[in-house]
Amino acid sequence: MLGGGLVVAAHPRVRQALLERQRAFRRPPGLVAEGRDMGSVVFPDAELKVFLTASPEARAERRHKQLKEKGIAATLAALLQDLRERDARDATRSAAPLKQSPEARPLDTTSMNAEQAAALIVDWYRRGNR
Repeated sequence: MLGGGLVVAAHPRVRQALLERQRAFRRPPGLVAEGRDMGSVVFPDAELKVFLTASPEARAERRHKQLKEKGIAATLAALLQDLRERDARDATRSAAPLKQSPEARPLDTTSMNAEQAAALIVDWYRRGNR
């Protein structure tokens, strides 16, 4: 998101221009990319695709903690509402909507920390569970 509330992925012409730049980052020995449309739009031929999910409450709590650590005031209730609105917007937009690609493995991280999730994904990759 850019300043002023402009959501880049919601604008097809801007999104298309950025796709080339994003794809240019992929080169040996490999790339790990995270984002709402990395597996479905940006890198549709990725070796391993993981669709990360977590409950809205867990995601809001994580964001609240991040902001607090940076000294930014925010309320958990407002963050939760914003997150739910963003999810609904992203899932219904015409350009690069938020959706799980059929070949992506779902991973619910509600009860995991980042290190646990990363370790599981690395294990899937090493075992060839793509």
